[in-house]
Amino acid sequence: QLQLVEYGGGLVQPGGSLRLSCAASGFSSDFYAIGWFRQAPGKEREGVSCISGSSSSTNYADSVKGRFTISRDNAKHTVYLQMNSLKTADTAVYYCAARNLVFSRCVFEPEGYDYWGQGTQVTVSS
Repeated sequence: QLQLVEYGGGLVQPGGSLRLSCAASGFSSDFYAIGWFRQAPGKEREGVSCISGSSSSTNYADSVKGRFTISRDNAKHTVYLQMNSLKTADTAVYYCAARNLVFSRCVFEPEGYDYWGQGTQVTVSS
């Protein structure tokens, strides 16, 4: 069973930065597509960014383009989400998820993912 654990959430002021980490264990997910999602209170879970299983393609929601960067380090079995120029609207619980398919492509639909982390809170506030 693949296990995903998110790290790096916290409280940051508007304009600040955070780097989230999604660490995988259990078996290798190095070639699975990984997505980052977020869910704010009273809102549906939305896709933020994803990286394909081959790491050849990435995708971003329009709301975070130019501010967030996704990357992966297969040697550490970890996917990162660098978040810069944070806004209060970015406040949410952030989840990472993995698709159970080698060399899977990047998708933003939550139902396309098979494994989920427990989430980490990101609060952007002055």
